[in-house]
Amino acid sequence: MQAVADSASVSIETIYLSIGGKASLVRYLIETALSGTDEPVPAQRREGVAEIRAEPDPRHKLRLFAAMVRPMLERLAPIWQVAMEAAPSDSELNSLVVELKHRHVGSMRLVVEDIAEAGCLRPGISKDIARDVVWAMNSPEFYRLFVVGRGWTGEMFESWIADAWVRLLLDDGPASAGGEEA
Repeated sequence: MQAVADSASVSIETIYLSIGGKASLVRYLIETALSGTDEPVPAQRREGVAEIRAEPDPRHKLRLFAAMVRPMLERLAPIWQVAMEAAPSDSELNSLVVELKHRHVGSMRLVVEDIAEAGCLRPGISKDIARDVVWAMNSPEFYRLFVVGRGWTGEMFESWIADAWVRLLLDDGPASAGGEEA
């Protein structure tokens, strides 16, 4: 916390009074990284969410979602890595990480529900499995494996997850045939 205060050229008391302790600071950094703004924005009010929800074509919906996810993960991945490394030794930070992981699962459930309502999930794949696939592939850890670990660009990652989601999750039948080919 002292290093943060020094970097911001403020006293450590200013950090604690304006944001709170370490877990509060990490929450603020994560929430602003997710929103892409200077302030935390709830998931349903973030830029692009209304467009994705309104999109009738599930293939295009998944491509729009991948386009929203990539810059979010670019901002979030470095912060998340630090939080994950520090969480085991800090109970408040560990609780925050657990809470955010649970919230992420819930958000991915909404994405899959949106696609399932259109009747476009691949036969034989449950909504729970589809949710877990989107959750895992839309995680900072997964992003880092490809971009940091294998040297992919963010654009390569975005294109690949969009294509993978379409192929893994959507029915090849007439209900999803109206969009672009995978």
